[in-house]
Amino acid sequence: MKVKFLATSGIIAALYIAVTMLVAPFGFTEVQFRVSEMFNHLVAFNPRFAVGIIIGVFISNLFSPLGVYDLVFGVGHSVITLSLFILICKFVKNIWARLIINTLLFTCTMFIIAFELNLALELPFLWTWLTVAVGEFVVLAVGAPIMYALNKRLNFKNLI
Repeated sequence: MKVKFLATSGIIAALYIAVTMLVAPFGFTEVQFRVSEMFNHLVAFNPRFAVGIIIGVFISNLFSPLGVYDLVFGVGHSVITLSLFILICKFVKNIWARLIINTLLFTCTMFIIAFELNLALELPFLWTWLTVAVGEFVVLAVGAPIMYALNKRLNFKNLI
């Protein structure tokens, strides 16, 4: 592995962790606004960013009050959804289309997190799916134009 890849992945993981911890009370419950989820949009620019995001999710979830549940389901959710998104990106080249697809894909796959919360906290599955999906949608919908603007400045594709 190249040093640049390792360093960039570490920086992304650190940013994900820092932003998650800033809003920790709103990132581990049935109403989630985990602002760090906007970093998922980095994969729209370069699939190699997924490594840093997944490491960030794993380390952030070590601090979760849900313990092992969040390590399994939270990290699993990110791995599954980012993998699907990377596959979709092979066929979709338009960056705005990718950002929209990513937002919708992560929103829909929040059933994994709803299932986790149902198991861990006995919260009602459908209601919890709705609440976590709305939070994810809001964060990613707001994050898409931010990441697009940052890309114009930083050119994410060539950073890693």
